[in-house]
This record gives sequence, C-alpha cells and structure tokens, in this order.
Amino acid sequence: MRRLSRKKALSLVKELDAFPKVPESYVETSATGGTVSLIAFAAMALLAFLEFFVYRDTWMKYEYEVDKDFSSKMRINIDFTVAMKCQHVGADILDLAETMITSNGLVYEPVIFALSPQQRLWHRTLLLIQNRLREEHALQEVLYKSVLKGYPTALPPREDTPTEPLNACRIHGHVYVNKVAGNFHITVGKPIHHPRGHAHIAAFVSHETYNFSHRIDHLSFGEEIPGILNPLDGTEKITNNNNQMFQYFLTIVPTKLHTSKVNADTHQFSVTERERVINHAAGSHGVSGIFVKYDTSSLMVTVSEQHMPLWQFLVRLCGIIGGIFSTTGMLHGLVGFCFDIICCRFKLGAYGGREVLQSDNHMNNHHSPLISDKPLEE
Repeated sequence: MRRLSRKKALSLVKELDAFPKVPESYVETSATGGTVSLIAFAAMALLAFLEFFVYRDTWMKYEYEVDKDFSSKMRINIDFTVAMKCQHVGADILDLAETMITSNGLVYEPVIFALSPQQRLWHRTLLLIQNRLREEHALQEVLYKSVLKGYPTALPPREDTPTEPLNACRIHGHVYVNKVAGNFHITVGKPIHHPRGHAHIAAFVSHETYNFSHRIDHLSFGEEIPGILNPLDGTEKITNNNNQMFQYFLTIVPTKLHTSKVNADTHQFSVTERERVINHAAGSHGVSGIFVKYDTSSLMVTVSEQHMPLWQFLVRLCGIIGGIFSTTGMLHGLVGFCFDIICCRFKLGAYGGREVLQSDNHMNNHHSPLISDKPLEE
C-alpha cells in the first residue's frame, strides 16, 4: 500500500511538471541559433555585472521634521587666522539673551599669515571644490559618502621652518552655546564681562595695527566630522583698510547623519556675506572686526544612507536574465520566420513557371491513352 501511494504521489508530481524535457533526438541545432545564444549570454553577463555595481552603490535619503530639542547645547568648532598679533585681538560669543559665553575653549596661537607653497596648493584645491559645490548642489551627497573614507579637510601643517616674524594669530577650538541666535565676533582688545553686557579693552592698541584680513580654515556646528566641507571653509579676505568690518549671517539647520559607519548629530548652514568700511562721518557706524551672526532653524534634517536589499537585487537579476532569454528567443524566431518567407518566395519566382509546365505535360501524357485518334469501328 505504501508503494502504491508513493507511486501515485510521484505520478501526480510528474503531471505538475512545468518544465517538460524534450528528447535530444527531437532537438535541432543551427549556427544562427548558436550565434544568438552567444550574444544573449554575453548580454546577460554584462548586465549582471553592471547590476552588481548598482547593488553595491548607496544613496542618501532626506527626511524633515520639527526640531523639538531646544534645551541641549550646540557646539561651535572654530579655526580662524587673523592678520593681527594675539595680544591685540579677542574673541567671544554673545547670544540673543545678551549672555556672554565663556571662550575658555579657544586657543590663541601666534602664526604666520602667509601660507607655505604646499598649504597654498591645498587651499586652492579647497576653493575649487567649494566653487563646484555652489554650482552643483548634488555633490553634497558625494561629500556625505566621503565621510566613510575619512578624507582630511583640515589645513595641513607647515612643512618648512618659518624665519619670518609671527604676524598673525590663529584662534581655534570649540565652545558650547545655547540653541538660540547668537553672535560670534573677533575684534580689537580682550573681552571682559560686566553686569550690563561685555566690552573689549582696545584703548592700548594702536589704530595703525588694525588689520582684519583673515582666513577661515574651518567653521562648523555640532559634532566635527572629518570629510565634510562647510560653506565657509577656505574663505580668505584681504583688506588694506584699518576700519574694515566683515559680517557673516548664518542660518543653521540641525542635521542627523546616519551611515553604515558614522552616526553623528551635526548641523548644516547657509551663509550670506557682507563687508563694509567703518566711516562715522559718512554714516557707516560700527566696530572694526569679524562678526558671525547665526540663527537656528526650527526644522531638523535626517540624512540616512540607503542600500538596495538583497531580495531586490535577486529579483532584478532574474528579470534581466529571463527578459534577455525570452527576447532573444522571440527575435530569433521572428528572423527565422522572415527568412523562410523570403526563401519560399525566391524559389517560387525562379522555378515556379518550369514546374507548372512540367506538371501540365505530365497531365497530358497521363490522359493521352484515354483519347483515341482512330475512328470507332462499327
């Protein structure tokens, strides 16, 4: 009984076979079929190879939501070089609530303002990349992907030993501020705090030494991530006027970056620049210096790295193989059908009249015995 049930089950499975096997004696091969098969296999291999690179590639997905985190602190990463001596300048931050943020995290380092040849070459390359980013905003996605490789974005150290006097001051470091609008500025004199606000002691600095030519090697908000370029990185301003004011107006957007190797809370920002000469007689009031005024946005952007799932890659691969196999089979059959029609017409046109004559003669010879030329005898 068990053997009979097994035989019935096997026969039922055989009847459900959707891929019947054709005996080899019934299969006819041809040179054209082999050629089409080679072309089909080559196309399958090429497209499957390209599809594998598509599977390995990633893209960035952008999601927007309201930023509900207002109580946390925001980090500002600063690296400015000013063409004045460190004892003559001071940097501090004042937020919207007139709260002076301590600048203990900033380091004043005497340096030479002019760059070495290697640094100048690096700076020019950085400016070219920044110009391309302003023209092609889609390159920002390439920068997000470059985070995975950790390309350096900081100014390389000087390769030679300077013999010139240290005529500039590099102010670098980071500070934590409230997530409200604020003003980071570098001006003459060291800042001091008093109950009514803050001030800079500039009385002991000669007006002839004022020179706010500067270079912004790095300015970012949030966690500092190697490989990410910010809009003001590499900015260089040169002036010969002692009363020059430089202003940068920033709009900061909180950003969460999630990739396969990096998870960071950072910030993007857009910037508008303005510079003018302080001339009280002409109505242009203010203080000489560098002023970075920033404000935070209420929206938050989440940038996540997306990857094609394995099942989608397999489905696309099966579609490529099956589509090429079916299409080449249909084209081969269509070409063979047209070739047969053309050959048949050629044969009928060349030999059709001769075959008709031969058939008529054959019919006449076949019927001639039935016809008698002699008269019937009575």
